[in-house]
Amino acid sequence: MITIPEGLTVRRPNAEDHARVLAVLDRWWGDFKGQAGSLERALLLPRLFFQHFTTTSYLAERPDGDLAAFLIGFFSQSDPNVAYIHFVGVEPAMHGRGVATALYRGFFDEARACGRRHVHCITSPGNTVSYAFHVRLGFQVLPGAVGAGNPPIQPDYDGPGLDRVVFTLDLAGP
Repeated sequence: MITIPEGLTVRRPNAEDHARVLAVLDRWWGDFKGQAGSLERALLLPRLFFQHFTTTSYLAERPDGDLAAFLIGFFSQSDPNVAYIHFVGVEPAMHGRGVATALYRGFFDEARACGRRHVHCITSPGNTVSYAFHVRLGFQVLPGAVGAGNPPIQPDYDGPGLDRVVFTLDLAGP
C-alpha cells in the first residue's frame, strides 16, 4: 500500500483515465520542447498503457477527484529481473511534496515482491528536474556516447533525434 502525502488517494488507472492524463500533459510540462514535445509526450502514452499495464501503474487524485499525479510502469516480459517506469507526471503545484517519491517507492516495493531486481527508466536530456529527481532517488545514469556531455545521453535512443538519459536502480542496493 502506498502512503501518499497531501490527503491524496491512489488507485490503479483504467482506460477511461487515458483522456484525463493526456489533458494535463501540456499544462504540467509547460512549453518543454514546444509543440514537438507536446506531440512526443502524447505519443508516449497510448491507450494501451491504460488497458494492459494497470496492475503496475498508479493514479493519485485529490479529494475532489482532480488528477494530481500518475506513474505508468510495468514488469519486463523479456527480463524477469527488470521493472520499468515508463512515464510519470506530477501536477506542478505538488512538486517537492513527496508525491512522486511515494509513487516510485510503491512501484519499487511491488517490483521487489515480484522478484524484480532492477528498475529502469529514461528522461529527456533537457529535463533537469527529472534528472535531479532520479539521481536523488539513487538511480545510476548509464554512460552516454563519448563526448555527449553531462548528463550523459544515449543518442537516438528512441529513434532519430530522440536522445535520452538512461537510468537504472538496483533494488537490492542501499
